[in-house]
Amino acid sequence: MSWGAKTVEKLREEFVLAAENCNNFSALCREFGITRKTGYKWISRASVDEPLSDRFINRSTAPKNVANKTSAEKEKLILDCRKDNPAWGGKTIRKVLENEGQDKLPCVKTCNNILKRNNCIDPAESLKHKPYQRFEREKCNELWQTDFKGDFALLDGSRCYPLTILDDHSRFSILIDAKPDSCGVKDSFKLAFLSYGMPDSILSDNGSQFAGLRGGYTGFERWLMDYDILPIHGRIMHPQTQGKIERFHRTMNQELLKHSTFADLADVDMHLQNWRRKYNEIRPHEALGLKAPAQVYVPSLREYHEKPDKFEFSGLYPVRKVNNHGYLRFGPVQIYLSDTMINTYLEIRPCNDSDTFIVYYRNFKIAVVDAASRKLVNRKISRL
Repeated sequence: MSWGAKTVEKLREEFVLAAENCNNFSALCREFGITRKTGYKWISRASVDEPLSDRFINRSTAPKNVANKTSAEKEKLILDCRKDNPAWGGKTIRKVLENEGQDKLPCVKTCNNILKRNNCIDPAESLKHKPYQRFEREKCNELWQTDFKGDFALLDGSRCYPLTILDDHSRFSILIDAKPDSCGVKDSFKLAFLSYGMPDSILSDNGSQFAGLRGGYTGFERWLMDYDILPIHGRIMHPQTQGKIERFHRTMNQELLKHSTFADLADVDMHLQNWRRKYNEIRPHEALGLKAPAQVYVPSLREYHEKPDKFEFSGLYPVRKVNNHGYLRFGPVQIYLSDTMINTYLEIRPCNDSDTFIVYYRNFKIAVVDAASRKLVNRKISRL
């Protein structure tokens, strides 16, 4: 057998045999490419009472006793919590156990190492969860985000369309409504308003339930303005505008939906409400300094009433009524505004540029009109 084809164990065995009849130990070590210290180690190892095949293999360098090693009891607590919450990482698990009164818990890094060692963490999944820059409103109820989570099938053959509402500042889950379709958005928001009061503004995407009915305004948008709530819509093809609720949906999917099947709408609603309570009251949120959302959220002082407050314009500017076809006329200008504004009075105010007019509904600017071209410039809603 050539030198290059020999195993390390075989070379060590040959070294020990050669050392028995060697007069120049240093020269022998140089011949085998090892130090004198290593040579003496293998001679000592050869005298150990164990099978020859085991004498020359590399032995573990791990210490026999590890200082501050996590106890089996604490490790089991961590793994049991992970089993019940398969999407939680070490930081979340440690905080939840700490909140439950557990002491002498290992650090976050050790908790994650325990999860990795027990094959609880998929490295490919970990790469997806990189930190990103967050932007949020300064106070609770300044902005709520809303969207439909993608629909999914139930065992009875029907489908569930969960509508979710999230407070932007606290990440508090205002509502999860397990709906049989994507209709009845207003009814869901009534429930939310009755429970938590009304926000200053609501951010949604441009789905037909929320925005752009025939290029005009939806009944939902008008209803929000009636209660002095600003409807805001994210840019088309830019889901990052609603990053928080997108992240909320991903969490819902990882922690509940992907691990479960549901018999019917009542069954999925029960599971969603149980998960919502855990999300709001138990699960710590990294963006909140590991507080649970319920520790941060404060309900709005703006109470909901079935009839919105009566509104009157100032009388300083002309007021015009939208006709039965959704058109607004003033002077030579006639523009289609929206079916949802039929028979509604709107205020017309001139801009500094005399050829441009702004159309107001209640406290909201809802359209800009170029009188010279007699065309609608935009139909974006903003607050006065």
